[in-house]
Amino acid sequence: MTVSGRGATAGGASRPLRTADVARAAGCSVQQVRDLEALGVLPPAGRSANGYRAFGDEHVLALRAYRGLASAVGPVVARRVLRDARSLPLDEAASLVSRLHVTLTREREEALAARRALLVVRAEGDGAAGSADGPAPAAAATDGPVLTITELAAALGVRASTLRFWEHEGLLAPERVASRTGAVSARRYPPAAVREARVVTALRAAGYRVPEVRRAIDALRGTIGPADVADPLAALDARLDAIARRTLALLEAGHDVARLLTRVPGPPG
Repeated sequence: MTVSGRGATAGGASRPLRTADVARAAGCSVQQVRDLEALGVLPPAGRSANGYRAFGDEHVLALRAYRGLASAVGPVVARRVLRDARSLPLDEAASLVSRLHVTLTREREEALAARRALLVVRAEGDGAAGSADGPAPAAAATDGPVLTITELAAALGVRASTLRFWEHEGLLAPERVASRTGAVSARRYPPAAVREARVVTALRAAGYRVPEVRRAIDALRGTIGPADVADPLAALDARLDAIARRTLALLEAGHDVARLLTRVPGPPG
């Protein structure tokens, strides 16, 4: 299946543009134009009679598409997508770009899963840790002692064997240290691991199955870094806002990308 206009030059030939002209028209630097051409993101520039690079409207369009995609998915992915799209049939190129929306949707779903996990713990209150006056879940990630498996099991009101099962299923990741005898690697739960254990306990008590809990924990690990543990909910809200802005940037870039895909030549033959 082909789309009318792919490989055509809309509106006929226009006057050649210098490197500075195309940079100014696209709102980027001269060096960026050179770099992106060298990386294959832009179509190769022609040469004028005096030997200077000669760009055209398609280069301005490609630069604008790159800037929009870079805002949405980052410069590395934007470069790869636009470079690869130039050598693919239209249907494959369009699919390549559409997968960027899928990626952002997945990031949002992971952040929402992590947020729901934390809200479950917050709704459970400190009863999830077996203490009516213990620290809040967010504070527990940065404050508090390192617990043994026996201490953590007692605090959560579960068996040590349950914690081992959760570890086996990838829900918990305690530190392992040599015991006094050196024969057995003992488990140690620092504050961040205690927080995860609280989340797992609360979700399991709320009826979540192990695969659902695993997805929530994986999302927590992937979206909350060490700098965010003081207020993980605020960090997740900020991440969701950033994903929304990136999604809007991707939608805005879509017009330029669509025009570009219907203008660049397809593969030979």
